[in-house]
Amino acid sequence: MEEKYMVNDILENLKSGIKDYEGAILECANMELRQTVQNVRNSSENFQYELFKLAECKGYYIPASPAKPDEIAKVYNDCQ
Repeated sequence: MEEKYMVNDILENLKSGIKDYEGAILECANMELRQTVQNVRNSSENFQYELFKLAECKGYYIPASPAKPDEIAKVYNDCQ
């Protein structure tokens, strides 16, 4: 398997896992466990960002172009 596909697969798995951590945090009544899961989530988010930057530098991931000011204003106005 090519590195590009492995990196993108890991990024997708991290994204899914981070969502699962969010759900666990919201349902957790024990503050000590909640803090532990939050720390694991934060570490996963940091790792995901570092891997994303690597993928972007290598051309494995090309983010969407930034929205134009008029597009942002339209969405903002539509949400009001």
